[in-house]
Order: sequence, then C-alpha cells, then structure tokens
Amino acid sequence: MDINIRNVTADDYDSLYELWTSSEQSKRALNPADDSREGIERYLKRNPATCFLAYTEDSKTVGVILTGHDGRRAVIHHMCVHPDYRRMGIAHRLVREAEKALQKEGINKIFGLVFKDNEIANAFWEAEGYTLRTNLNYRNKSLNKDVPQGE
Repeated sequence: MDINIRNVTADDYDSLYELWTSSEQSKRALNPADDSREGIERYLKRNPATCFLAYTEDSKTVGVILTGHDGRRAVIHHMCVHPDYRRMGIAHRLVREAEKALQKEGINKIFGLVFKDNEIANAFWEAEGYTLRTNLNYRNKSLNKDVPQGE
C-alpha cells in the first residue's frame, strides 16, 4: 500500500481529530483548548513547515506528527499512527520528515513527551535514537481552567 506524506494544513483538522481518537493512548493526550480546531490552527500558523500528515491513496489520514520550535529547540507535540496502519514504517517516515524540516530551520535538538506507561511508544522513540532524560523534572501549570493540570 502506498502511503504519502505532506504538510498538515488547518483543513485537515477533522481527520486529525478522528485519528487522535482512534486509540486510548492518543485520546488521553488531548485537551479541549490546545487540541481544538482553533488551537491546532494557531499551532499550524506558527509551525507551517514542520508538521506532517501520512495518508493513503484514497486520502485516508493514517498518521500525523506535529512538531514546533521556539527558534532554539523543537518539541514533538503529537505523533500518532492509526492502529490499523502500525508497523508499516509510517511513524519512522513522519519522524524523519519532521527532523529534516527542523534541521532546515536551524534546529539542533528535539524533545518529546511520552506517557511513562506507554511501553510501545517509549520503545519506538528509543529505537529512533531519542534517549530518556532522567536528570530533569517536567513541570507544567495550566492557565486555562478547562485544561487539566496533569498527574
């Protein structure tokens, strides 16, 4: 099966949301503000060249990676492949496209957040060369009452 990759656009929102809700692990990473249509449009406006979508010949969205940067370092915010299309190299291709795009923009370092109990994702990122940092604490603060603080 041919899988194509292109940049994500705001018009892709409905198919992205459908993809993100296709698995429990992806669903739990969503929040109602940042992952709303408006939140994703804002994100893509800031990061138009570093977010990629994988799709089939019949235009079904089967994977996505959203990466952005602050001019110094990049963050992988969402990476998801539909459960029916896993183990086909789609995630690897999406990561490589994002890395190339970020390098083109002068970015030298990328980090991502993965739930500790998501063994499949943690193994994937390790295989992609992303090492586990144990010398940092991840801290966050919600500025919106509708966005959960986290565990």
